[in-house]
Amino acid sequence: MKIQFNPDLDYQKVAIESVVGVFEGQETCQTNFSVPAYGTSAAHQPDMLQSSEHDDLGIGNRLELLTDEVLENTQQVQLNQGLKQSKALDSMDFTVEMETGTGKTYVYLRSIFELNQRYGFTKFIVVVPSVAIKEGVYKSLQITEQHFKDQYNNVQYDYFVYDSQKREQVRSFATNDYIQIMVINIDAFRKSFTDPSKETKANLIHRSDDRLNGMKPIEFIRSTRPVVVIDEPQSVDTTAKSKEAIASLNPLCTFRYSATHKDKYNLLYKLDSIDAYEQKLVKQIEVAHINVRDGHNKAYIKLLDAKSNKSGISAKIEMDVMQAGSVRRTTKTG
Repeated sequence: MKIQFNPDLDYQKVAIESVVGVFEGQETCQTNFSVPAYGTSAAHQPDMLQSSEHDDLGIGNRLELLTDEVLENTQQVQLNQGLKQSKALDSMDFTVEMETGTGKTYVYLRSIFELNQRYGFTKFIVVVPSVAIKEGVYKSLQITEQHFKDQYNNVQYDYFVYDSQKREQVRSFATNDYIQIMVINIDAFRKSFTDPSKETKANLIHRSDDRLNGMKPIEFIRSTRPVVVIDEPQSVDTTAKSKEAIASLNPLCTFRYSATHKDKYNLLYKLDSIDAYEQKLVKQIEVAHINVRDGHNKAYIKLLDAKSNKSGISAKIEMDVMQAGSVRRTTKTG
């Protein structure tokens, strides 16, 4: 059975447009840098910008818009969505709030192709909080592959899950000139180091690698200025170390997708549980109540009836009474 995807859901298209709208006015452009070819003995260069006739060409994202222009675009997107406008652009972090079950993964994957089509961005990294979500995203990439090729004129792209035992993958990520999508768990690059004597305690992505001409995999990634998508950020960058790890990717910008954000940076789109229910995107959740019977830890008394006549006022009550070592619910009138 082949899964069919509907590319024309209005709420998803609005979410995608909100993301790509941040870069309105950006021309299609990329940045180039040199990557030492296999077998060369080039000196270690952290920025990988040493040129040589034997070097490979790396391709990275480049943003030509000024900060004020990105802020203006962001404010326009927020105005269109009826959201509070950002007063300043303190960071290139942007938030998309989508209720669980409304196609969050599809939206950010399709946004990748829109960003490439409109602005020429080619390097993307999806950061996830756990192995389970990592596998889920990879599965989504597999089952949507033909769908996205149909939607985007058979576009060429690669996707892979970062594997610390296949660190040479980052060279292809850096040097290929078409869409590259890397899926990586935050734990794969959270442990960095500043003291060379403690290098062995860092993730392999932060260590020099002979297969990469003595360079570190993270250096290849940094030079591409990737667009970073954070899936469930409330579980990804909740600590200082995690935030530092995200920054170590040298992202052009980050788009944060979740239904339950802890921190919201430059909110671009909001589809909460109420909106999702009103648009009939999710089913109503009903909570079953529990009724406790024969619970006598608290005093109980209930007025059943009250009468007023010539002889006076009388009331009928129900109450718990201790009788013969047990509690019985009885009715009394007085």
